[in-house]
Amino acid sequence: MAEAWLKYFTSDFIEVYSAGTKPETVNPYAVKVMQLAGIDISDFKSNHADEYTKIDFDYVFTVCDNAKEICPIYPNAKKLIHHSFSDPANAIGSEAEQMIVYEKTRDELKNYFKKFANNELK
Repeated sequence: MAEAWLKYFTSDFIEVYSAGTKPETVNPYAVKVMQLAGIDISDFKSNHADEYTKIDFDYVFTVCDNAKEICPIYPNAKKLIHHSFSDPANAIGSEAEQMIVYEKTRDELKNYFKKFANNELK
């Protein structure tokens, strides 16, 4: 979801890569809540963070505390930015209850990356 919002708000300015410390397929709930926001992430995938350590990034974002702790070092990155969001994959309960958690995280990510794009890139 973070990749999608960053691309949405910054596509005119930056190229976006997505990586994870434990890459896996995109969660179906994430796909659903992003579709509700008009963004299709069904074909997104996450590579392993180690694959990008030699790229000269302007920005490297971590969006959960666990990733910040075990993320590889990006020595060529100009700016490392961390903001912790709750991991919706930890949601429990009915489908409706889990969707609420995913929607909350989706909206928090949207607001965060919109603010980033408006303040940092313009």
